[in-house]
Amino acid sequence: MLLSMQGISKAFAGVVALKSASLEVEPAEVMALVGQNGAGKSTLIKILTGVYRRDEGSISFNGRDVDFTMPAEAQGAGIATIYQEINLAPQRSVAENIYLSREPKRFGLIDHAAMRRGAEAVLKTFNLSIDVDRPVAHFDAATRQMVAIARAVTQTARLVIMDEPTSSLDEREVAVLFETIRTLKRSGVAVIFIGHRLDELYAICDRVTIMRDGQTVAKSPMADMPKMALVRHMLGKELAAFQAMAPDQDVPERPARLVVENAGAGVRVRNVSLTVREGEISGLAGLLGSGRTETARLIFGADRMQRGTIRMDGKERVYREPADAIADGIGLVSEDRKIDGIVPDMSIRENMTLALLPKLKKAGIVDRARQDEIVTRYIRALGVKCASPDQPIKELSGGNQQKVLLARWLATDPRVLIIDEPTRGIDIGAKSEILKLLRNLADEGLSVLMISSELEELLAAADRVTVLSDGTSVATLPRKDLSEAALLSAMAHQVAPEGEIA
Repeated sequence: MLLSMQGISKAFAGVVALKSASLEVEPAEVMALVGQNGAGKSTLIKILTGVYRRDEGSISFNGRDVDFTMPAEAQGAGIATIYQEINLAPQRSVAENIYLSREPKRFGLIDHAAMRRGAEAVLKTFNLSIDVDRPVAHFDAATRQMVAIARAVTQTARLVIMDEPTSSLDEREVAVLFETIRTLKRSGVAVIFIGHRLDELYAICDRVTIMRDGQTVAKSPMADMPKMALVRHMLGKELAAFQAMAPDQDVPERPARLVVENAGAGVRVRNVSLTVREGEISGLAGLLGSGRTETARLIFGADRMQRGTIRMDGKERVYREPADAIADGIGLVSEDRKIDGIVPDMSIRENMTLALLPKLKKAGIVDRARQDEIVTRYIRALGVKCASPDQPIKELSGGNQQKVLLARWLATDPRVLIIDEPTRGIDIGAKSEILKLLRNLADEGLSVLMISSELEELLAAADRVTVLSDGTSVATLPRKDLSEAALLSAMAHQVAPEGEIA
């Protein structure tokens, strides 16, 4: 056994991130490490590489017990990590990047000729022949990945950790990367492959370790783990307490309000089509990395759509920036409220009216009376628990912060509300309350596009669900066809060409 991590536990300020997690990797093995956001993958890797200290557990690497206190120690022991955002010096040459801080010397000076020969030799093992004197910024993403891997190999790595290595690569570049991984295997190097694209995992990985809620929930050879079983292990069943809020059967089809057809941008969104109807909650489902959030950003104008069309109430639209979408009646409650939602040091009043400020100003001054009226109305309507509107929003619970963000967009009187992971990070009671709010809003005529990684949430609240896989819409399930089995089948991409469940 090259690596053995057993009973690893870690808490941050009392919040459990890992609970007795484990991971084993054999020499010359490609181990898939998978799980949804918050599953604990990154924390486990950071403990292995010395970024964090474990609270409990043991780590053995290359035949000895280890307790790295910083990444440099892990690197010196033979563990190399290649992060999703490749950490290279873009204006320095390929050779300089490969030997950065380890440059060969001659008479006390850097031996550029030796560095050039070494870089060419190691890249040749990956069937890559490039000008190693050129800056890495001049090369595509796949080549930069190869340079990062070459740097790891020249550090005599026994284990290479790759964090989402294909996230920005096209199909040709992925093929080059996979051949490089096979070359590493042949030379005896093991790889931990953190990824989410199921087809890629089955193509390159020998075994899989699945994490959920800070725990290791399954380990298996890839050949013995069907896609459906892998998806089930990743998602679990955490929201069984929800009762159905949407009608059991389909209601008469309402007019389409927002229609997205064949939308695409880069490799994250390849070909997405969906419809959000008047007075309905339309769900958007898919595993981590399926393109859900990226699709929402395209619709909202936060990212530029490169192909496809958007229609609102039958009229084609082009949203070049969020202001265009907001003006057309679209609101977006983002996935991470702490990063993209709340302004923590500002008050509830200021956070709630942020999107409405242009309409609240008279001669450049905010109409405080109108602002007060709006804030008071939505605090009452949504049941926001707070001391006063002037209380800093950071002092509220997660559920109440989410209500303030909902109010921010409801105050703009939207026709379509996009809400990404509406119940993430809030307790079960607040989750149910948020979903009921969305249901009531839809019953009053609002069109809701609800993105969620929780199956029970979608089954409880959605009138229809579109499922994404690898940036492509693979199925749309009306209410009468919604079931856990149907959603899991679509997420595992077991679909016929026309998009119906196979």
